[in-house]
Amino acid sequence: MRLLKILLLFMFLAGIAYSQDEKKVFTAAVDKDGVQKVSVTGGSYFYDPAHIIVKVNVPVELSVRKEPGIAPHSFVIKAPEAGMDINEALDKDPKVIKFVPQKTGKYPFYCDRRFLFFRTHRDKGMEGVMEVVE
Repeated sequence: MRLLKILLLFMFLAGIAYSQDEKKVFTAAVDKDGVQKVSVTGGSYFYDPAHIIVKVNVPVELSVRKEPGIAPHSFVIKAPEAGMDINEALDKDPKVIKFVPQKTGKYPFYCDRRFLFFRTHRDKGMEGVMEVVE
């Protein structure tokens, strides 16, 4: 019985940690130049932030980089109909990607890298959402 209680407590705490990660949302503010600036870091099968909200028809400057390490990562959004067709290799030094989102909606971004015959980094959870709103 005691083992069951410990197991249930562990599952409960794991659920809380998972749900807290799911709530990470970054809403871009429009700066004095009329640009939405967002910084994204990629690492061991994650993006921070993993949910980004930007305004439609307002320029975005997306600064992307990876954490130090040898694993290669990328930042991919395939939504040309919305003005976002990005496939950028990540480096330790930030790269700035400029675009203007042209259509509201939720668009996935992900890492398309993989090691040999293993699952892609996206399959391992390295993905997020670019949400474009009015």
